[in-house]
Amino acid sequence: MSRRASLPGASELFRLTSSPATPALERPSVPAPAEPVAPRGKPSAPADPDQLARNAARSGSGRTKHDAKITVYVSGEELLAMEQARLNLRAKHELVVDRGRLVREAVAVLLADFDQRGEESVLVQRLRSDGEDGGTEG
Repeated sequence: MSRRASLPGASELFRLTSSPATPALERPSVPAPAEPVAPRGKPSAPADPDQLARNAARSGSGRTKHDAKITVYVSGEELLAMEQARLNLRAKHELVVDRGRLVREAVAVLLADFDQRGEESVLVQRLRSDGEDGGTEG
């Protein structure tokens, strides 16, 4: 008796699993996703065209192939808070996102606020308060 395990071959691993009634080539196509719904709230006054173009570009890129990468180091507390937010989005809002998407969306929101509000943006206010507390980049 052989001690070797019997493993499936490539033809068994990569076989079609569709039923004969609906072969893979005859499956109906997936419907196109609906257009995104504009968020409800008070309409803002139209800005200059350059501002509109910058704001349109300031949305998270979602699940696409990205051509650039950065490495960001976070504390254990920040990572835990991010994971809790991710789980909260999944449990309470039925939004399944990975950490990368969460970070891209957060960056997009922060940069859009900076473009729109400038001096009064959350980014400027937080960086100023960190500077007063002696926070340094390192």
